[in-house]
Amino acid sequence: MAMPVPKPAALLADKGYDGDRFREDLLLNNILPVIPPRSNRKAPQHPDYRRYRDRNRVERMFGFLKQQRRIATRFEKTALSYLSFLNLAAARLWLKHFVNAT
Repeated sequence: MAMPVPKPAALLADKGYDGDRFREDLLLNNILPVIPPRSNRKAPQHPDYRRYRDRNRVERMFGFLKQQRRIATRFEKTALSYLSFLNLAAARLWLKHFVNAT
C-alpha cells in the first residue's frame, strides 16, 4: 500500500524507553513522548495517561497478529507478499467489529 506516512504527534512507549536522551530526541523532532517514569527516577515526568491507555490497543493488535501462524513465522519469501498477508490479517481483525453487530 503506497500511502504517505504522516509524522507522528506522540510516541507511546513503556518504561524501558524512559531515558533523558531519548525524550530529548523526541522533543527535538516535535514528537510528544508518552512514556511513564521508571520507579527509580528522581524527578518523574508523568505522561498524559489518557493517551497512554491507547498503548493497550496496540499491544493487543500485535498479540493478535502473532497468533496468525503465517505472519509470525514469515512464510513469505518477498516483502510484498508478507505485507499483503499482514494487511489481510489486519483487515480480518478490523472486520470483527462490523460483522454481526446489531
